[in-house]
Amino acid sequence: MQNRRDFLMMSAGAGALLAVGVPAFAQGGGNHAKSATAVTQVFGEGVKLVAVAVEYDAPVDGASLSVDSFTIEGRTVTEVFASATADPADRAGEGSFVIVALSPVDANAGLAQKSGQQGGGEPEEGPGGAGGRGPGQAGDIPAYDTTYPPASATLVQSGPVGLADGRVIEGGGSAIGTTAIENLVVDDFRQLEFNDLETGKRLRYNLFVPKDEDAAASYPLVLFMHDAGATSDQTRTTLFQGLGALSWASHEDQEKRPAFVLAPQFAEIIADDDSRASDALDATINLIKALAGEYSIDTNRLYTTGQSGGGMMSIAMNIKYPDFFAASFLVAGKWDPALVKPMAKQKLWILVSQDDAKAFPGQNAITAVLEAEGAKISRAIWDARWSA
Repeated sequence: MQNRRDFLMMSAGAGALLAVGVPAFAQGGGNHAKSATAVTQVFGEGVKLVAVAVEYDAPVDGASLSVDSFTIEGRTVTEVFASATADPADRAGEGSFVIVALSPVDANAGLAQKSGQQGGGEPEEGPGGAGGRGPGQAGDIPAYDTTYPPASATLVQSGPVGLADGRVIEGGGSAIGTTAIENLVVDDFRQLEFNDLETGKRLRYNLFVPKDEDAAASYPLVLFMHDAGATSDQTRTTLFQGLGALSWASHEDQEKRPAFVLAPQFAEIIADDDSRASDALDATINLIKALAGEYSIDTNRLYTTGQSGGGMMSIAMNIKYPDFFAASFLVAGKWDPALVKPMAKQKLWILVSQDDAKAFPGQNAITAVLEAEGAKISRAIWDARWSA
């Protein structure tokens, strides 16, 4: 599922030609390609098909490759290089894989597809929506949906490919269809379910466990909760929608700050414009407690973040459980200012757009109450037109 602003940024296309009925490269007849893997990457605006990894039956000489070596109809090939695996990060001078990198700004790079829009429309964006109408009440199952079909593509070796042993595979062979998918970072999450005896709820969730977890060590946990537009019964929707959870699980971030990352997938609206939360609130808190009893998680370093409805749920959690989280990163949320006094002594980082007609005044009203309660508030403005 996806909200209006996200759909403006995303293509509803299927990423590339489907490989229905297209056989993988045969090894006979001079062809040496064994298989092809579709490679996806998640951006702020969602998941996209960004490469195809072709595996050969012998190491390939990377120096022999160019952007003219392969063609994918409807996509822009930006780079072709050798790799040790289907992961583009494993670039090598020689390798059994050839990575055919594709432009993420191609019109059909995005994989999101809208479906089931109530009344033919789209869910409103943010707290209250653009017209003041929220996506529903806490606990509601929305009628809209966004699906992420499996990435698939066909490609042709249009130019020569040199092998490390000196042999050359001439171009112009049969088309090759992808038969596997590598979802970068997303595939590092485990998809699990939690049956909460206290609330009676079944909660689907995605869990990232630090690589080479040391049972003798103790790790922080970051909870990310999605917005109302990603409400779904498909467990990985929150991971495909954007970087809210994946940014903490990236290789670069984990190298500096190893942590567990928890991304629940809610099938219902979890927080609404009337400052009410569903009982997914308690179920999620109970899930974290259960995970802390199973893994090496430091309960003094639990952190929550979320955007729009997820940020609102973070606020509601901080009110009901004021000592549970060590700090919170609240994005584009709001809540009844009369209810937020328990948050006055908490560590909060708040991010909101000035043109968000609901969240901007809402967050300012919250910080005014916290400031009156003795909280120290620092403010800054960033211009979205600035360079990185």
